[in-house]
Amino acid sequence: MRRRARRQARPQDSFGKRAQKEGYAARSVYKLQEIDRRVRLLRRGMRVLDLGAAPGSWTQYAAEQVGREGKVLGVDLQPAGVSLPPQACFDQLDITTATAASLGGPEAFEVVLSDMAPRTSGMRHRDQFLSFELYVRALEIAEQTLVAGGTFVGKIFQGGEFEQARDATRARFRTVRIIKPEASRNESYEVFLVGLDRLPTPGATSSA
Repeated sequence: MRRRARRQARPQDSFGKRAQKEGYAARSVYKLQEIDRRVRLLRRGMRVLDLGAAPGSWTQYAAEQVGREGKVLGVDLQPAGVSLPPQACFDQLDITTATAASLGGPEAFEVVLSDMAPRTSGMRHRDQFLSFELYVRALEIAEQTLVAGGTFVGKIFQGGEFEQARDATRARFRTVRIIKPEASRNESYEVFLVGLDRLPTPGATSSA
């Protein structure tokens, strides 16, 4: 049993070393990379909002994928820990109180990303609920800033509120997928809900 545990840990441990070698701010970049590969998330010229972006690895990766024709806005209370290319910028904002206007306005983005997580307390149910609250906030921001047909990726800890989060996402997107990337730590109970093809806002369609 011990040998098996060590073999399983090696790929996990290697993600941090790989990120350092490849110039990324954190190992979490490989979570986004896998999601991108599986759902064809990012393309050149896209406008992307990255919530809870510090230290900046998701912003880095998104900027690489959208190229100079695109735009990436990373947002977090903490500053970015890396330098970013011209097509990416970083704003220190409180996401819990940020408005759509402060983030670029309605339909400002084609992709909204959230790798936000609470400071874990060790009390699993409490941490799951706090994660759910952050997920709902990210989903609200996505609803306010995404174009129709846009995509949302949000992290959530699996718990009692998970079905509620998935149902809320299904109400706003045509397709919802659940992805647990290989780079997530073995002991982690995080997953990512991916909302594909945002549905038009009812008020907007009825007034057309």
